[in-house]
Parts: sequence; C-alpha cells; structure tokens
Amino acid sequence: MTQAPRPGRIVILNGAPRSGKSSIAAAIQESFDGAWMSLGVDAYVNAVTPPRHRPGLGLRPGGERPDLEPRLPTFYAALYESIAAHSRLGLDVVVDVGHHDDYSQPLQILPDCARRLSGLPVLFVGVRCPIETIMQRRRAGQAGREGLYAVGTAGDPVPAPVLRWQNAVHVPGIYDLELDTSQLTPAECAARIDARLRDGIPRPTAFERLAKLAPLTES
Repeated sequence: MTQAPRPGRIVILNGAPRSGKSSIAAAIQESFDGAWMSLGVDAYVNAVTPPRHRPGLGLRPGGERPDLEPRLPTFYAALYESIAAHSRLGLDVVVDVGHHDDYSQPLQILPDCARRLSGLPVLFVGVRCPIETIMQRRRAGQAGREGLYAVGTAGDPVPAPVLRWQNAVHVPGIYDLELDTSQLTPAECAARIDARLRDGIPRPTAFERLAKLAPLTES
C-alpha cells in the first residue's frame, strides 16, 4: 500500500490590495524549497470566475454588490477545498487573499474557511501596510493592472473604498504572524515566514482559533 504523503504546508497572506501580498507570494515561490503552488484571489477571479460574477472573491467592503454576495460562501469554499486538496497531495501552497466580513450582511466566511483546512499545517499571516504607503503604491501603478486601483484626488486623497479595505481586512485580527511591508522587503517577509515555519507554529494556531468562532446560523 502506498503511504499517503505528508500534508504540504499552507501559508495564507491576508491583507488589503497593494499591501504586498503577491510580491511576498512570488518571493516564497522563488526562495523556498519544494513546489510552492500559488493560489488566491487574483488567480481565482481572473482565470476561474465567470465575468458576470466578478469581482467575486475580490468584492470590496461596504456591501457594493449585494446581488453577488449569495455566491461568495461557495466561491470561498471551493477555493479553500482546492487548497486543502493540494496540501493533502503533499504540495506546499501560498495563498494571497483579502478576507473581510463587511458585506450588506455578515457572511462569516473566514471561520468556515478555517474549518475546511482542519488538521492541515496552516500559517495565517497578516500583511499590514500603512494607508500612506498603500496610496503611494496605488499612484505609482502596477504593470498589467493599469486603471484597476483607485488613486484618489486632491480633494479626496484616500477614496472611501480604500479606507474601508484598510479598516475591514484585519478583523478580527487573529494571526500567527504579522508583517509590515512598509518596513520589510518581500524577501525579508518571506524569510520571516520561513523562520516561523521552521520554528513551528504555536498551538492553538490562528486557524484553529478561527475555526471555533460561532458558525453562521439561519434565523
């Protein structure tokens, strides 16, 4: 009988758009041993989600598209079941996402996602970045994403959607590791993640704690 492979490690990078998640994911793929598969919101929205259901997982805080919200729990469940499948096959996975619960009504998606990775080695990383740096990066632009990011104006230097992201994405703020990308390069962030993986994640892990939050109940 063939022995099942040891589950692959899972690193989930959670933060606002332009906080540096995808750059950290790229640094992990470049510098870590093993086959680190990169999954997350950009790949899922741009390559998987039908155009009429976008932005899907990228839906911004503030209840901007209540018509899309009923599908979000299923979209997230599918992504996290895929993450789990990769890990159970022995593949390491890095995931960049922007979890929040600021919809037209609470959906409690993050605790459900945590339960779907039960028993797997998950490092949940809060990718933080001051709003001033976020706006600098938005104004500077990013190759291939021209026009996708609100950049503000003289009269409205921090657009409301950007501020909502900044306030909502780190609630409830339960993490195994937090990184400030205004102070650390992507390579330095990756090195700190590597060190935490090597040292071991204190129990209960962030996802073990999140999984115990009350599930959504129907009234």
